[in-house]
Amino acid sequence: MDVITPVEKNQHYENLAKAEVLEAVEPTVQELMDEHLNKRRLWFSSDFLPADEKNDGDDERVLSKLRDRARSVSDSARVALVLGLLTEEGLPHFHRLLSKYLGDESVWRKWNFMWTAEEDRHGIILHDYAREARLFRMREVEMMQYAYQEEGFQPEWDKDPYRVFVYTTLQERATQFSHQGTAKHVGGEEPVLKGILMNVAADEAKHFNFYRKVFKAILEIDPNRALQSARTILPSIEMPGVSMPNFREMADVVRRADIYGPWDYKKIVEEAIDFWNIEVLEGLNDAGRKAQEKIMQLPKRLEKVAKYIETRSDRKAFSFDFIYGRTFAME
Repeated sequence: MDVITPVEKNQHYENLAKAEVLEAVEPTVQELMDEHLNKRRLWFSSDFLPADEKNDGDDERVLSKLRDRARSVSDSARVALVLGLLTEEGLPHFHRLLSKYLGDESVWRKWNFMWTAEEDRHGIILHDYAREARLFRMREVEMMQYAYQEEGFQPEWDKDPYRVFVYTTLQERATQFSHQGTAKHVGGEEPVLKGILMNVAADEAKHFNFYRKVFKAILEIDPNRALQSARTILPSIEMPGVSMPNFREMADVVRRADIYGPWDYKKIVEEAIDFWNIEVLEGLNDAGRKAQEKIMQLPKRLEKVAKYIETRSDRKAFSFDFIYGRTFAME
């Protein structure tokens, strides 16, 4: 009689084996963390915005001028800023997902706590700036933040530790692109906001560098299973903010403003494929080769998707409560 093993049990044993690989790459993780720390420059919200109890006259003038300049920030840039702000404040979801597989007594634990502390500043500074600049109806933003946190983030890929690292590679790069794009959109209108966004983007670039090198180390040890994991994530990723109110509409504004969209995602995937040397990996089993072939077909597929969205995009009007229900139209 054939014994049928439940899928859940197979996945459990798969993840145990993958956890052993994560343990094997710990020396590499330590080296990457040391490299990260050597390049890191910590900054805080108070480095950009006067925040002490005893602000002097100069500080008050700085804030007054900031508010004057902030009035020139376009509604599309404000939407992008809210999307970035809420995405950054969703960090607790990621700490949980990472800690699920990384263990309590390893360099992984140190990285996860350090990464969380570094990322936490991003939501703080964007929230502080928005409040000081009087950019939004803040209660609406805070209600969105609460709804997003309460809804949670339960992606299917959280059941596979390898997929976690593919996702974080792509997501960190996408977030970097988005913050950079928002900074360019703001331009010279508000240099403080531009400086904040560029500093956040620089942090995301360092985190992206860490995660993509981690996954490369995993590929070197366990290429067949790693490729299968990558194949399931690379075609598309849902940003962690997908459960927040108005996410789709805000993402559409960001795309139409040329801040971040499908062409950027295509570039991110191509970068990952090249960095991980997926095309030239050898010695694969049948499942690994099939995953490799599927991955190498992705850039053409993503190009078709980007062109389709581009050609199907008509002029559209938007309105959001957090910018007082103002209506603005975009091509």
